[in-house]
Amino acid sequence: MDNFEIVRKIKDLQAAKNAVIMAHYYQESDIQDIADFVGDSLALAQKAVETDAEVIVLAGVNFMAETAKILNPSKKVLLPDPEAGCSLADSCPADRFEAFVKAHPEHTVITYVNTTAAVKALSDITCTSSNAVRVVESLAKDEKIIFGPDRNLGNYINSLTGRDMLLWDGACHVHEEFSLEKILEIKKEHPQAKILAHPECPKPILIVAHHIGSTAELLRFSKADEATEYIVATESGILHQMQKASPNKLFIPAPPKDSTCACNDCRFMKLVTLQKIYDCLNNESNEVILDEELRIKAEKPIRRMLEWK
Repeated sequence: MDNFEIVRKIKDLQAAKNAVIMAHYYQESDIQDIADFVGDSLALAQKAVETDAEVIVLAGVNFMAETAKILNPSKKVLLPDPEAGCSLADSCPADRFEAFVKAHPEHTVITYVNTTAAVKALSDITCTSSNAVRVVESLAKDEKIIFGPDRNLGNYINSLTGRDMLLWDGACHVHEEFSLEKILEIKKEHPQAKILAHPECPKPILIVAHHIGSTAELLRFSKADEATEYIVATESGILHQMQKASPNKLFIPAPPKDSTCACNDCRFMKLVTLQKIYDCLNNESNEVILDEELRIKAEKPIRRMLEWK
């Protein structure tokens, strides 16, 4: 089947099964274009709460599908490719994180949404890059905090809030691999371009950035800002939405260190394809199943996250 035929069949299946397709900004452009909703991790979690669909197809990675299931225990949540994991979530195994938490009692545990359900179940509050600062600032100034798993985001929050959170040593392979040298080379070729960076980037990238924010915030900024050229230091999938919103502007993906590729993609996000979306919806396969006790524990910190929009 060609893509046109696959899309038609997906839409037919959606109507027959009362299914919704939710896609992350880092998905391929053809998947973003067929989705009923496209957003960052926070927006996907919020939308999962609101949907009245009976089936949720989460075009993203495993932790996103888990989050949708945690918030919708009675709905069927499908992940098009069960191998679509997350390097950041993988950097924080639940058993090691539990030992870390136990070794530092009397700390409030804040974990990034890019974690497994098992890690969320060990947490007091979950957050995303969109609301992390607000979540941290909602706590008393003298409160002891563990923040995980992204050390770059944690360091950035510490710098903004004056906190001294205890950080788990994890990172995202996409944001860790950006090359400051190559970004500055592009900047020389495009001196008017503004550098936009996700707070998961290492500090040297953030220092040179004109604007730092979550994926959704970078998109909002690019729409409203008067500049016409941008170097974007986050996963390249967001450039599709930026270009759609601002067709007369130039968006340049920031390149990785050790590659001839001009952009930096999440290998896990790119595992999802239109064919896999069709197959999982047609067969109702790759359903996310969670232990109920674990789901209940993981739901509490996510619900607290959703209070901070």
